Amino acid sequence: MKEIIVATKNPGKAEEFRSFFVKYDIKTVSLLDLIEPVEDIEETGTTFEANAALKAEQIADKMNTPVLADDSGLVVDALDGRPGIFSARYAGEPKDDQANLEKVLHELEGVANRQARFVCVLAVAIPGKETIFKRGVCEGSLISEPKGENGFGYDPIFIPDGYRKTMAQLTADKKNEISHRSNAIMKLEEWIKQL
Repeated sequence: MKEIIVATKNPGKAEEFRSFFVKYDIKTVSLLDLIEPVEDIEETGTTFEANAALKAEQIADKMNTPVLADDSGLVVDALDGRPGIFSARYAGEPKDDQANLEKVLHELEGVANRQARFVCVLAVAIPGKETIFKRGVCEGSLISEPKGENGFGYDPIFIPDGYRKTMAQLTADKKNEISHRSNAIMKLEEWIKQL
């Protein structure tokens, strides 16, 4: 069985990738599964692609094995694309989902244009080969009050196009079906089939 390291310490993300790769007889190992801990890679890039590549390439070089990494976030039109690559730490350190969400809502007070999208970029780094990128997007709009208990981050204020509920009000299965990460993974699936 082939193996790929998934550069995440998030158990939910690790499981999502595991369930995707198992059908291709590829075993995933998250950073949580490694015996020797891997230090966090500083995300110094200015794009989702750059940050995903930093994580994937540094770990692939260190361990001499294929590595998949993602970088994702919320892009709001009226905020000139913010919080973007800073989504997880938008309100500052330490990471605080509630504080981030409140900061976005505060900045959008009185703003009519609520168009936004979740973006996910996957980077696959294989030693000695060029890094592969796949981008997934989920278009939608933001409401002014959080609704729903499922999900995390900005899910309670994000309504995907074609829906009347926030991401946090959808079932996990429905969210995974339409999410930005799911869209990126589907594009990765096309790449895997070409291997």
